[in-house]
Amino acid sequence: DLKRLLDGGETVVVIDVLRAFTTAAYAFAAGARSMIAADSLDSVARLRSRYPASMTMGALPGGRPVPGMDFGNSPAEIVGRDLSGMTLIQFTAGGVKGLVDCDHATEVLAGSLVCARSTARYIRTLAPSTVTLVITGLWTDRDGDEDHACADLIEAYLHGQSPDVAAYEDRVRQSDFGRRFGDSAHPHLPAADLDLCATADCFGFAMPMRRTDHGLVIEPVALASLPTA
Repeated sequence: DLKRLLDGGETVVVIDVLRAFTTAAYAFAAGARSMIAADSLDSVARLRSRYPASMTMGALPGGRPVPGMDFGNSPAEIVGRDLSGMTLIQFTAGGVKGLVDCDHATEVLAGSLVCARSTARYIRTLAPSTVTLVITGLWTDRDGDEDHACADLIEAYLHGQSPDVAAYEDRVRQSDFGRRFGDSAHPHLPAADLDLCATADCFGFAMPMRRTDHGLVIEPVALASLPTA
């Protein structure tokens, strides 16, 4: 029982494997310094005027790109780029909105399969009294199992288990949304994105969110010095 396993405030992990928080993770791996969560397209415009040197990233419901944004919600667009020191503004109808909606919690993290183990290790350093794993990929036309798989993997790590990550990766690929990637009927969902999203534990950092005077900011926290979860 996670409530007995951990013992200190409330921690919420908002999970979006396909694709918001996978894209965010690859942006941090490319050197981005921070990500500002925008809860609407109007907020994106306001934040961009406040941070003129920033870049924008995100998608409309269903994953379609937003006209005028620098990047879509696509990790394949990020791989190989140099984003050193960059501040990004991110908007998506699923994961980012979920982060904003969970702002009441003591600690909020962005979660995805590529950071699952690191997320669990970070949570253990907090020793919260409760851990809530929030699924954002459940829609009327899809099962959200890619996010459930990530939640199950994080939970296994929190219980001190050493799970076979291949089973969780396969669940991402076989989820309702995952099966749309690479399909010609969905040209905005490239197969390369699925390959990047469905690979567990790529990065040694977690993605906690903090509150600032200018909004909700995600910054990576490296965990190389922490014990294994």
